[in-house]
Amino acid sequence: MKVFVTGASGWIGSAVVPELLAAGHEVTGLARSADSAERLRAAGVTPREGSLDDPGALSAAAHDAEAVIHLANKHDWSNMAESNRAERAAVETFAAALEGTGKPFVFASGAAFQPGTMVVETDVNPASGPESPRGGAERFAFDRVEHGLHAIALRFAPTVHGAGGEHGFIPQIVAAARRNGVAGYVGDGSSRWSAVHRRDAGALVTKALASAPAGTAVHAVAEEGIATREIAEAIGVALGIPTQSVAADDALEHFGWIGMFWRLDIPASSAVTRERFDWTPTNPTLLEDIAAGAYTDGSPTD
Repeated sequence: MKVFVTGASGWIGSAVVPELLAAGHEVTGLARSADSAERLRAAGVTPREGSLDDPGALSAAAHDAEAVIHLANKHDWSNMAESNRAERAAVETFAAALEGTGKPFVFASGAAFQPGTMVVETDVNPASGPESPRGGAERFAFDRVEHGLHAIALRFAPTVHGAGGEHGFIPQIVAAARRNGVAGYVGDGSSRWSAVHRRDAGALVTKALASAPAGTAVHAVAEEGIATREIAEAIGVALGIPTQSVAADDALEHFGWIGMFWRLDIPASSAVTRERFDWTPTNPTLLEDIAAGAYTDGSPTD
């Protein structure tokens, strides 16, 4: 199958691409720069020039492909309105190009939308409208299923971990620990975060592409809920610093912008996903990666 991938050279995309190639797919990737194009070629991917702000390029690529996997996101935490706008616009562009074609449209979403409860695959993502988180893209895409869009939502755990270059949430918590001299958690540290290793996520994306029906929510979650205190303690051991509780009112000052998320209880289940796609995560857990130095000394790499 000819598969067009946005974010193919990114943290998750670079784990998805080898799985796609191993499954015999021909992969084309969105390249925003010459450096990105070179990385894609080195990975066995045909680069296609464009960006999320180039709807013409996205539409043309979708027309030329037999499936689209959309993983790219601006992830500008200083301007979330722009990130949400860009995500919604990209999904609308892909939907217009793919409706009625039967081509799978597999896109990144998130599982952390219902704090305080264990999110399952049948739960409806409440984000709706261009100004909502991720531009309400999941709801928009699923609403287009009845119009012939073969939409498949990849609900990634908030922590997609591994060694060798993650720029997501856990590195922010580690940076706060280095800055403050203590590995912090909020309150009693009982809030839970789900997690998945990037290689396990890559394998699941390829399975979902092959067989997920339209309107399916796929949960890329290996660990349903790790207490934030356990994560902080692992970081403290790895850095050789103490672990400390931080009051909820002080979370933003102590952790920076990540504090608004670090205090949330956001577990998620993948029981249905595991059974439906015969998916069994086999790579290191988040705590194992932290203990191995993935976030504190840059090794090992993967």
